[in-house]
Amino acid sequence: MQKILVAIPSDAPGGLDAAPSAHFGHCDAYTVVTVEDGKMTDSFIEYNEGHGPGGCVEPVRALAEKGVSVLIAGGMGMRPLSIMQQLGITVMFSSGYATVRDTLQAYLAGKLSAFDSGNLCNGGCGHHQAAPLA
Repeated sequence: MQKILVAIPSDAPGGLDAAPSAHFGHCDAYTVVTVEDGKMTDSFIEYNEGHGPGGCVEPVRALAEKGVSVLIAGGMGMRPLSIMQQLGITVMFSSGYATVRDTLQAYLAGKLSAFDSGNLCNGGCGHHQAAPLA
């Protein structure tokens, strides 16, 4: 029985029905889901403590300490991506799903691709800009 923890940056309040946050380091929370034999079995919310002296390094370390082995994100900088790769966390790219649950189901169905350099943010990428109010 294979068991992994998958984290998805989420808008407040987090959870399976929350909207995925577009940027790893600027999210409100990380919804962390236990996946066993390809199925969701449990979830919890890990709140983003923000950027400390190490920038996005702190959230990466916090997730690694919880045992996260997969992170699904729509955007992040090179530094957190590099650190995740060094720590053995697989990073997948996802964009356009309405909820964390939808994002996770796309991952479980094999619909997501590996996060690569084309998905990186470099300050002005717009991934973490709020949508205009209607």
